[in-house]
Amino acid sequence: MKKIIGALFLLLAVGAAAQKTSPEQFGKTITVDDLKKHLYIIAGKEMEGRGTGTPGLERAAAYIEKQFKSIGLLPGNKDSYQYHYPLVQDSLEEAGIVIDDMNFFVGRHFNPNIRSAINQSLKGNEIVFMGYGIDDPAYSDYKETDVKGKIVLIVEGEPKINDTAYAVTGTSRRSPWSSGTSRKINAAQKYGATAVLLLQNTFPKYDPNRKITRGPLYPDFRAASERPAINQFNISDSVAMAIVGLDALTDIRSKAKANQSLVPQVFAKNIAMSCAIKKFKATTSNVVGILPGTDLKDEYVVITAHMDHLGKRDTVIYYGADDDGSGTCAVMEIAEAFAAAKKAGNGPRRSILFMTVSGEEMGLWGSEFYTSNPLFPLEKTTVNLNIDMIGRIGSDYTKGKDSVKAEYADSLNYVYVIGDDKLSTDLRPISELANNQFINLKLDYRYNDPKDPNRFYYRSDHYNFAQKGVPIIFYFDGVHRDYHRPTDTPDKINYELYARRAQLVFYTGWEMANRDKMVKRDMKLDVPARGF
Repeated sequence: MKKIIGALFLLLAVGAAAQKTSPEQFGKTITVDDLKKHLYIIAGKEMEGRGTGTPGLERAAAYIEKQFKSIGLLPGNKDSYQYHYPLVQDSLEEAGIVIDDMNFFVGRHFNPNIRSAINQSLKGNEIVFMGYGIDDPAYSDYKETDVKGKIVLIVEGEPKINDTAYAVTGTSRRSPWSSGTSRKINAAQKYGATAVLLLQNTFPKYDPNRKITRGPLYPDFRAASERPAINQFNISDSVAMAIVGLDALTDIRSKAKANQSLVPQVFAKNIAMSCAIKKFKATTSNVVGILPGTDLKDEYVVITAHMDHLGKRDTVIYYGADDDGSGTCAVMEIAEAFAAAKKAGNGPRRSILFMTVSGEEMGLWGSEFYTSNPLFPLEKTTVNLNIDMIGRIGSDYTKGKDSVKAEYADSLNYVYVIGDDKLSTDLRPISELANNQFINLKLDYRYNDPKDPNRFYYRSDHYNFAQKGVPIIFYFDGVHRDYHRPTDTPDKINYELYARRAQLVFYTGWEMANRDKMVKRDMKLDVPARGF
């Protein structure tokens, strides 16, 4: 009898093993035809480039939601597939500058920075010239000059300490103080300045038909303290001359052009500045669908891609087929493969959140909102697999148009993998095992170093998850000649390679969703926080 019972258990065990389905059966449902069908819609004319806050992106979100519903995903946000977040857009009503009874006019003589403009009316009898307006441990214009309660005047750029080395970096490489103005405005605010006049290297030629109306959208979920609370007016030489005089202006221009140091100086001038802003509120959303898990359903795998692109500029559509229509359609196809597995009795142990985010091109807004206001606990999120551009052959592998460089002819089967060794020692072995077992792509790590000058690690939505301690993998095909151009269209996609890359994410997600334990968080990467 014992032998019979033992044989029966053996037969049951063999039968159970036979019924255990390989993920390959479902991974192969991610096909060229299905990806192409979705991509020609997502990156089609009707979506108008999917700019954040535009009707085109809303249409794309509705299409994705429809697909999530049709394959059986549940709403990720209670009873909704949309996770909305607030945006604000500023409209300039009026602005003015008066210096010693001399009037200057918006558009002709100065332009407020609408991105950070606030309602403000102020007067003063001094303007403090603060050189480049830099405040850095290696170099600061604010060491010996008090600007509290004063309007400051600064110039673009940064100084050098000799012919080759910049004062901040000590090398021939410029520092972040040369890119954008937010650091300089924040420094002035930190020291108590009431407004900033920025002397630009080149002031735009006056166009009497040009109207300064609305500025760009920006997220309204950030703390007010993250945005400058003082105005920045970009001024022409005529305004600067009224403050410092012709000789001093000539000297400033000459030294700034040569990256020479500039000495702070106080100018006794009666000045009045005003700015009136009207705020328009808007919303946009991420699309969220969830496939509930089984015995580990309170733990999560999050698979993301950004569904937005650059929208329209005048009548020109920036289609964004690769960036990131390819990732968006991959998320839909991966979701469908997992849903098919669940229907066949092979559902994931962990729950999987499929999310297409908005606002990536504007500054990773959608993922920032989610990770600041997560629908599911980040401490229970084992991994974020983020897909941003997986449909093309990058310029590192090509020459001319899309022809393959001879030395890479046998390695077309590649994808760039970024971030898999930053927060967990578990992640890369799992990723490589899934790849070797099922798809055998070349995993190219050349952009994995956070110090890489391209800074790809910081430039897509996985980064907001990484800052919260969630292990991530970022899949990427590299920059190509159509990147951020209207010519990034669906006909340029290498669909065979695209399908294999999407399948890799599926197989990796399968392992993440079904392994016994969440991946360890046993590494700490010193990553800089997002700056405004």
